[in-house]
Amino acid sequence: MFNSKYSKVLTVLLIIVIIGIVGTVGYFVYDMYAVKSKNDKAQEIVDQFSDASIRREFDNESKDEDGEAQNPLDSINGMETNKEQKSEKVYMEGYEVMGTLEIPKTKVNLPILSQVTKKSLETSVAILYGVGLNQPGNTTIVGHNYRNGLFFSDNHKLSNGDVIYITDQTGTRVTYTIYDMFQTTPSDAQYMQRDTEKAREISLSTCNDNSKARLVILAREK
Repeated sequence: MFNSKYSKVLTVLLIIVIIGIVGTVGYFVYDMYAVKSKNDKAQEIVDQFSDASIRREFDNESKDEDGEAQNPLDSINGMETNKEQKSEKVYMEGYEVMGTLEIPKTKVNLPILSQVTKKSLETSVAILYGVGLNQPGNTTIVGHNYRNGLFFSDNHKLSNGDVIYITDQTGTRVTYTIYDMFQTTPSDAQYMQRDTEKAREISLSTCNDNSKARLVILAREK
């Protein structure tokens, strides 16, 4: 009798442990899948943006006598492509892609979206404030700090001297070098409005300390 009850208790405990293990493994598998899915989508948009930039570059640089663009991509096997594609804009989840951000040290390569909303920050990184990508002055780019390595999760691993590449809609790629990193309050906006003396600079901002603070990275054109 006693052994029977003891066996039932052990069986229930074993089932609970198994369910817990399966649930934990399932969560991590799903999280890994979600990260891979977002990274794959980001790379797809980065590639699409790069293709659009190439078309714009040819459109601006190759002109015939009548001022019409002579784009080598306009003709494939003797067939004309849609010339409207040369000036196309690229979108991700309904947000215009203003450029791309690449941080080799943390293996980040992301589209930069046009505005900050809850949805956009769940999709990629976005422009919060500034003069515009690769323009004289400062532009602030924000992104989430997740525990799974997405977006700006590894910004704390960066240090002074590390490089960041920003490519804008004209296809211009500018190298920025980190010169300062600090933690500040969520209400601090002074670093966004700083005078760069006409130098091109960017600020990367992400949550830190369970959203109680912000980790800010400042970088200027190399």
